[in-house]
Amino acid sequence: LGISFWASGGGAEVSKPASKMATPLVTFDTQHDDMIHDAQLDYYSRKLATASSDRSIKVWDVQGEVYTLAATLNGHEGPVWQCAWAHPKFGVLLASCSYDGKVLIHRESPPGVWTPIHEHTMHDSSVNSVAWAPHEYGLILGCASADGRVSVLTHQDDDTWLTEPVDDGSRLGCNAISWAPVTALSDAAASGMPPLKFVTGSCDNNVRVWERSEAGWTPTTLGEQDPPHKDWVRDVAWAPSTGISSNVIASCSEDRTVLIWTQAEPGGPWEPTRLREPFDAPVWRVSWSITGNLLAVSSGDHKVTLWKQALNGQWDQVSDVNDAGAQEGEAKQG
Repeated sequence: LGISFWASGGGAEVSKPASKMATPLVTFDTQHDDMIHDAQLDYYSRKLATASSDRSIKVWDVQGEVYTLAATLNGHEGPVWQCAWAHPKFGVLLASCSYDGKVLIHRESPPGVWTPIHEHTMHDSSVNSVAWAPHEYGLILGCASADGRVSVLTHQDDDTWLTEPVDDGSRLGCNAISWAPVTALSDAAASGMPPLKFVTGSCDNNVRVWERSEAGWTPTTLGEQDPPHKDWVRDVAWAPSTGISSNVIASCSEDRTVLIWTQAEPGGPWEPTRLREPFDAPVWRVSWSITGNLLAVSSGDHKVTLWKQALNGQWDQVSDVNDAGAQEGEAKQG
């Protein structure tokens, strides 16, 4: 099966009624034998990891437009849903989660040699999502599971991993986890560092923000009185806060909607804004650009759309790529 990378041409401006194209960068055969569920570039965009239903992860060395297979990582006994690179200050570490209920962490050391260094087996069902916390807090991994729990793994000085189980509040299962950036708006902590926060999306149609305190992890359910999502929340993504004066979270759902949640001040309410009228298919993934000003949305009709907020606060679609590689560009006056 193959994979493609795209760049949004001219997508930085949405005020002009010019055509916006998604420009193909490179397409290559991943050599996976089944569906690909995730593809993640590392911090420097020099390595690519792909996760597949064939129970493997493939790691590629990236040199310009040349992708060279460097390793095939095994160990999972079911489809691999996601993978996540740790910050390079901790070395070359790759976490993965699977339908088999396990989370594996592999390390590359020396270069070209991959070794599994930790196997996390706390969960009773599929682990659907993994994400590393901001590196400023240390080596911490969050795992969201279909058993309705989140586990937080923290690396210790003696090279062991401390496991914190967190009940997501959803007996139906948790689908996604995303960490708040260290620069997110927050009340000042005694240590000087803002408290750890993450957001989850679950099968009870809810989005929850979790904050760590001395008492443990405390949840806030967004839109609790009248949850705007009417079906499973498939993915959540906390936006990088570079130049943003508010906390921003994107969530997407089986109900074909994408919501942008905004918190203007620490402890304030989270206000949802719908990205557009319902999409043509369930929405599976949302992902922010590194600066947090561009949102990629992947839906079940094999399309990836890119969105940018205009000066009037509305979200405009700036690019559209379909499964066959056809490109459509559209800019709307903001």
